[in-house]
Amino acid sequence: MDWTALWLSLRLAGWTVAFLLPVAVLMGRFLACRQFRSKGLVEAVVMLPLVLPPTVFGFYLLVAFGRNSPVGDLWQSLFGHQLVFSFEGLVVASIIFNLPFAIQPAQRGFEAIPPGVREAASCCGMSPLRSLWKVELPLAWPGLMTAMVLTFAHTLGEFGIVLMVGGSIPGETKTIAISIYDRVQGFDDRGAAIMSAVLVAISLFTIALTFWLSSRVGRRLS
Repeated sequence: MDWTALWLSLRLAGWTVAFLLPVAVLMGRFLACRQFRSKGLVEAVVMLPLVLPPTVFGFYLLVAFGRNSPVGDLWQSLFGHQLVFSFEGLVVASIIFNLPFAIQPAQRGFEAIPPGVREAASCCGMSPLRSLWKVELPLAWPGLMTAMVLTFAHTLGEFGIVLMVGGSIPGETKTIAISIYDRVQGFDDRGAAIMSAVLVAISLFTIALTFWLSSRVGRRLS
């Protein structure tokens, strides 16, 4: 068992969820409550990582984050090391690639709230921010929980983006998915099977916990 790779994958998934949760709340609510001419285009851009092959998406991120790019050059000047082939680069790439897994469930959660609820909150003198915190977030919580678990589970098993942007640097960018691939390439089927089973167990536990929490929230709100 490659515990270093597993811990790195868990860190990557945790940071991705932490950064994407506020993005999912803001973008999900905006897309659910606003109608504008280019809304379909915005939703299509958000969903693009779902249809593009991870290697293709990873190639564009590799070019965008490279040392000769404005983003890569700025990162190099600020932090003294390149963004690609680093853990920070993996986090940024994971955030971008997981946008649809975070935003779409959150959007559906906010869309499920009847418009009259927001109007009632406004009539009671609540500001939009207070209404979001006290009324809408509890009602949209199942969608947000789905967004978090999908993002976490998808990040744990991501391979193509990680390989393209981060490579396979032990302790820095070598995630559990890369480690499994390396074990298979090295004909270590037993090691690959153990790590795959651990990954499946973590994913199942995360999904089951999410369903349990969502059901408790639903009973409390009903």
